[in-house]
Amino acid sequence: MIDFILSRRSIRKYIHKEISKENLEIILKSAMYAPSAMNLQPWHFIVFDSKEFFEKLISAIPHAEMIKNADKCIMVCGDSSKEKNESWLLQNCSASVQNILLSAHSLGIGSCWIAVHGIDEVVKKVKSEFNLPSEIIPVALISLGYPNEVVTKEERFDTNKIHYNQW
Repeated sequence: MIDFILSRRSIRKYIHKEISKENLEIILKSAMYAPSAMNLQPWHFIVFDSKEFFEKLISAIPHAEMIKNADKCIMVCGDSSKEKNESWLLQNCSASVQNILLSAHSLGIGSCWIAVHGIDEVVKKVKSEFNLPSEIIPVALISLGYPNEVVTKEERFDTNKIHYNQW
């Protein structure tokens, strides 16, 4: 299990192969099993599966160019009417994103976490372009597709970043 977690990498190149409805449902179900503060589960997911909408996404999120060859994308959004604390909302949605990344990897599907929240202009464009209600905050876009690249495992464990009891 640990090797599985340590081997997940961002994939930005994809082959032309459709992700099955069953695998997409597994990924979305995994997203909804993420932990959340007070179990509020303040997330919503917009699934994109059309090249027409991919172009709109790239227009709204210029750093999302890699989605051109993806099969699907999932926009993870937070509902500020359910979770009033924005910091907690972002943490909850981020846990959901991690579950998407790991479940996709377990199915042999590549993924890449693309930032949305934190870039005000991008958030405004996404909200406008995709008709998000005022209480819905776009957090991240995840590209999904079968890999057309091999990204090798690298050593990231650094004991210099571990502190016990104080800095």
